[in-house]
Amino acid sequence: MDINKYIGEKIRNFRQSKNITQEEVAEFLGVTTQAISRYELGDRKTDNDVLFRLADYFNVSINDFFPPISFDNATHVELENDTAQIPVLGIIKAGIPIEAQENILEYIDIPKDWLRGGKTYYGLKVDGDSMYPKYQQNDIVIFEKCDDMYAADNKDCAVLINGFDATFKKVKLNQNGITIIPYNIDNTDGFETTYYDSEEISKLPVKIIGIAREKRTRL
Repeated sequence: MDINKYIGEKIRNFRQSKNITQEEVAEFLGVTTQAISRYELGDRKTDNDVLFRLADYFNVSINDFFPPISFDNATHVELENDTAQIPVLGIIKAGIPIEAQENILEYIDIPKDWLRGGKTYYGLKVDGDSMYPKYQQNDIVIFEKCDDMYAADNKDCAVLINGFDATFKKVKLNQNGITIIPYNIDNTDGFETTYYDSEEISKLPVKIIGIAREKRTRL
């Protein structure tokens, strides 16, 4: 998916649905009409500051500009024995956040009793080494679908940033925000602990989308 074109199409749809011209949007942002045209065509990247202003202008959420991240686009397959199959939906970056990928790579088995209480699971393949040595390149991590920040405290989690960038880190909560922490601190790749205050959590936004339950390493 070309994220710039997706966002551009959403900008155009919101503008047209409210009968607003490109000239009016350009005047609001203090840019040229040509710039708005390039935003809508996806020829120009729309930074977060512009998107926050457009969200206020169109009276929508900034999340509405991004494709929905859904990790339940494939159902569990219950087998005759005591296992069920869950989808490995793509790759999560153990490093700098990248655009989340939702392509189904394969299905893997989990114990069926994990599903009790309506719990949902999905797998993601690790790319990068910021979580080394606990997790390694190409490990498959099974996540319990969860968006509860408090449940995620002091756990290894899939974290969604900016609405479409997913990263895999340890999460620590405090009174004023959230810290995401790589295990591989002593590195030459620039992996660093990142802190988001409560305002950034709300505006970016920063969301928990899964808590690691199990990893599977293949030889």
